[in-house]
Amino acid sequence: MGPYALFATTVLAVYLPFCAPEIRPTMPSPAAPPASLWQPPTDLADRDLFNGPWGAQRAPEPHDTYQLVAVKRSGINPGMTVRDSRGRKWSVKQAPQNGEASEGPIEVVLSRVLSALGYHQPPVYHLPEFTLKDDWDTHIEGGGRFRLHDKSLKDKGAWSWQQNPFVGQPPYQGLLVILLMFNGSDLKTSNNTLYEHRNGDLVEQWYVVRDIGTALGNTGRLAPTRGDPDVFARQPFILDVSKGFVTFNYHGWHQELVRERITPDDVEWASGLVSQLTDRQWRDAFRAGGFAPAVSDRFITTLQARIAQGQQVGAADSRPVEERH
Repeated sequence: MGPYALFATTVLAVYLPFCAPEIRPTMPSPAAPPASLWQPPTDLADRDLFNGPWGAQRAPEPHDTYQLVAVKRSGINPGMTVRDSRGRKWSVKQAPQNGEASEGPIEVVLSRVLSALGYHQPPVYHLPEFTLKDDWDTHIEGGGRFRLHDKSLKDKGAWSWQQNPFVGQPPYQGLLVILLMFNGSDLKTSNNTLYEHRNGDLVEQWYVVRDIGTALGNTGRLAPTRGDPDVFARQPFILDVSKGFVTFNYHGWHQELVRERITPDDVEWASGLVSQLTDRQWRDAFRAGGFAPAVSDRFITTLQARIAQGQQVGAADSRPVEERH
C-alpha cells in the first residue's frame, strides 16, 4: 500500500461513521434495576466532593512507599499498577511525557461530580507525587489518578452505550448530557465498566462510566485538547433546538448517541440536577483533582454558564439558545 492510500485509509477509518450497534434498550434483568445506573441523591447538599463517596479512609497515603507491580503498556497517558504498604493495589494514571494535560486530575473531578449526582463510581483519588520502589531503586514519581482495586468491586467487563437496560430513560439521557457539559470526548463502550458490587450479603450490578478524563477542553476524535480553561470557555455547549431535539457542539466519538436523540426535557433534567451542587462542592471537586483555585474558578464559571443555558432550553423554540432573550 502506497503512502497516499495508507493516509486515505487512516482518514476514512477516523472520520467515516462507524457501524455502531442499533441504539435500543435491552431487556432489564432482576440484577439490573434502575438503581444499577443511578440512585436519586436525596442528600446531595451534604455530599463530600473532596473525599468522594468512598471517604478519606480509602484514600492513598501520600507519604507511603509504593511497590511497582506492572507498567501500563497502552493508552495515551502513562501509568502503572502499584501496591501500598497495606497490601492494597492501585492503578495509577500519570501525565503524558509530551507536556499535555493529564487525564487523571480531570477524571477525579468528573468522578466526584457524577458520584455526588447519584451515578456509581469506583474509588479514585489524586496524588501530586508519590514514592515508588521498583527493581532498581526508590525514587519520587510524578503523581496522578489513583484508582483502588477494592475487594467489594469485581470487574465484569464493559457495558455498551448503544444497548443496555437504561437507553432512553432520564438518568441515561442525563448522563450523556452531563458528559457533554464537561466536553467529554470519549463516549466509547471500552471506557464503561460493569461492576459486581458486594455489600455484605447484598450483591448488585453497577453500570459505571470510568475513563472520563478526556474532557474540559474541546471535543474531537483525534487528540482533543483537555484540561484547558481557555479552550473550554471558548466552546459552545448547545447550538440549537430543532424538531424536538437538542444539537450539541460535540465532535467526539459515537455522535450517533447524541444526534437527534436528546430532548430539551433531558437537558433540563440533567441541568437541574447539576445545579444543586454548591459552590463549596464545586471547589472541593476540583481540589480533589489537584487543580489550583484560580484554574478551578475558571472551569467552574464556564460550567455554571452551561448549567444555566441547559435550564433555559425550550422545546418550542428552534432558534439557537444564544439568540434567545
